[in-house]
Amino acid sequence: MILPIVAYGTPILRVVSKDITPDYPNLEQLIADMWETMYSSNGVGLAAPQVNRDIRLFVVDSQQIFINLEEDEKDKYPDGPGIKQVFINAHITALNGEEWAYNEGCLSIPKIREDIFRSEEVTIEYVDENFEPHVSTFNGISARIILHEYDHIEGKLFIDYLKPLKRKLLKSKLDDITRGKVNVDYKMSFPR
Repeated sequence: MILPIVAYGTPILRVVSKDITPDYPNLEQLIADMWETMYSSNGVGLAAPQVNRDIRLFVVDSQQIFINLEEDEKDKYPDGPGIKQVFINAHITALNGEEWAYNEGCLSIPKIREDIFRSEEVTIEYVDENFEPHVSTFNGISARIILHEYDHIEGKLFIDYLKPLKRKLLKSKLDDITRGKVNVDYKMSFPR
């Protein structure tokens, strides 16, 4: 089932999410719905707060980016062909490498894209959909998407990395999103 994606200004996007246990109600269905929602909105990652759940869960499919890259661009990123993975109860243990810029967007903040600097590499401990524990290191595009989605479960948004002047220049667009004055081709819910 395709779930509505909550828009900028919805309080849950600023909540630090909670770890869950294997008996979380309807978890398997929620994960399936998140994949379906992400793909139907042309996303490459989706976090539970974006579908109005305050839990430490996100899904990432960086393979979608590699599929759409030109052959000569694929060599720029060390993580090809990407990953497709579920992250539950994720906690970052290390950030490494140089910070690099990439033009990011967010399904909860449609029509706004900005260059954001993030670390080249992230080490993260998490459990998968079977609650098997992992400690893994990711780099390149996959690391960037993981860091973006991880921010969601920490109550942060990519626009928080912008300089104050840039945020001020985006204020009217952000206000329009909060008021529901944005057209998207996917299901959204707006703050009441």
